[in-house]
Amino acid sequence: MSTKDFIEKDYYKVLGVPKDATEAEIKKAYRKLAREYHPDANKGDARAEERFKNVSEAYDVLGDAKRRKEYDEARALFGSGGFRPGPGGGGQFNFDLGDLFGGPTGGPGPGPGGGAAGGFGGGGIGDVFGGLFNRGGPGTRTSPRRGQDIESEVTLSFTEAVSGATVPLRMSSSAACKTCSGTGDKNGTPRVCPTCVGTGQVSRGGGGGFSLTDPCVDCRGRGLIAQDPCTVCRGSGRATSSRTMQVRIPAGVSDGQRIRLRGKGAPGERGGPNGDLYVVVHVDKHPVFGRRGDNLTITVPVTFPEAALGGEIKVPTLGGGPVTLKLPPGTPGGRTMRARGKGAVRKDGTRGDLLVTIEVVVPRELDDRARKTLQSYRDAAGDEDPRTALFEAAKGE
Repeated sequence: MSTKDFIEKDYYKVLGVPKDATEAEIKKAYRKLAREYHPDANKGDARAEERFKNVSEAYDVLGDAKRRKEYDEARALFGSGGFRPGPGGGGQFNFDLGDLFGGPTGGPGPGPGGGAAGGFGGGGIGDVFGGLFNRGGPGTRTSPRRGQDIESEVTLSFTEAVSGATVPLRMSSSAACKTCSGTGDKNGTPRVCPTCVGTGQVSRGGGGGFSLTDPCVDCRGRGLIAQDPCTVCRGSGRATSSRTMQVRIPAGVSDGQRIRLRGKGAPGERGGPNGDLYVVVHVDKHPVFGRRGDNLTITVPVTFPEAALGGEIKVPTLGGGPVTLKLPPGTPGGRTMRARGKGAVRKDGTRGDLLVTIEVVVPRELDDRARKTLQSYRDAAGDEDPRTALFEAAKGE
């Protein structure tokens, strides 16, 4: 991130959230935009790819509480007009922002005529901006850079989601070029960039006495230039790397859940840590079972005699043998019974329950004997109308 980016970019606007947005609101906005502009869903669309990069950059800052605080403080300092020259050019501060952000001691920078430009004590402003810029002081190489986060998707069967599964996941990300070992040079002997003198950054006038620091365009911020550029990475030292990982999906995941695997993303640069891998899980439907939190659901048909007289019924379970439930006499259709410990696996290793909904089956056809028997039952039951109370309640009395 350059100084210019830091001053001018409004990451809240990029994600479409207000400045007082909660962490959950920021994460929700990022997920929505990341899915919409992901390169896999917009192949060949350069604008979508650029939008995806901007969204990822914004979330890298706003998604981290510490970096967000630093960003807000820095924006408040410079965005509100801090350190601006007075009318007519008087009182200009003639210093390089790089001295402020990355000076060896963090002390005051020189002002016009050798005077002090400001009384900044050791590390004060450097502490505010250090985490955002990820860079060393003047004359040093750029600091280690964290690898990019990667987002992927996986589809599980209903049973795999309930019990957990290990699945292969093929990913592509930027990594050190294997051909040149990340040097960008065929012979592995790059030279120091003469433009930035190995710092990877250059300063330019920003008006009002400011000097803005940007990545060096000649060496692309690396501080080194290949004498004989590698034909694979074209001297950049980075190339697209594909790899297949065995990823363990924990038991009990739900459809649409996003799992974070720390350190499994793109490799870092210059010894920096790897990024994270985010896996969005999709779960196929099951022809028999459903899901309600940690509980599984199933609808079991029973005959009218079973519902009226009661008895024992066998109910299938997911991945196990059947369980026997005792059906009380007079069980109505729609009643839910519970088979404890036969549901989905929880985070603590215990299981939820299996919720069994009773469905009374009415036969579509009756033979003469069954019809006569049913008519005899109706005659024996009398003329009581079960809908009488319903009509009374409908009157509102």
